[in-house]
Amino acid sequence: MGSESVPKHDGRKQEPAETVYHNIAPVYDKNSRILILGSFPSVKSREAAFFYHHPQNRFWRVLAAVTGKGLPYTIEEKRAFLLANHIAVWDVIASCTIHGSSDASIRDAKPNDLGKILDTASIKKICTNGSTSWKLYRKYQMPLTGLEPVRLPSTSPANAAWSLERLVEAWGKEIGSI
Repeated sequence: MGSESVPKHDGRKQEPAETVYHNIAPVYDKNSRILILGSFPSVKSREAAFFYHHPQNRFWRVLAAVTGKGLPYTIEEKRAFLLANHIAVWDVIASCTIHGSSDASIRDAKPNDLGKILDTASIKKICTNGSTSWKLYRKYQMPLTGLEPVRLPSTSPANAAWSLERLVEAWGKEIGSI
């Protein structure tokens, strides 16, 4: 079949599955106190080589609201925003087979090594952005870290059941005091 698109049930074309490798370095420093883990970067994030780059993902709006700080726009502003708020960000998966950006299609996942972050930063809490990252962290990394993750609702546009206001409330309860 090669790289041809596969029809979805509704007639639209689905991106072919491909093995993809994580291309974004983690954001953290020695002062980071909370680690937020996604599953794997979206196509838009991989193209930009930075986290949560899809304009409809609510990650940056949620963090801006929770911290009470202005919304960062550029990659440099986003990196500085995370570090200023003692937040580390990375993903659970180092490589996987995936259709486009669909977490539901992830297969053959290989985990990232969180050791370099945990050995350097003062991480007090690990949070996952959504259920897929929570499940994969518990499977691959929790046996090594011994740290129970907090599952936060996904900021992905695919999680339409959660309004921005509900996301801010849920995320604020877990990361607002760190």
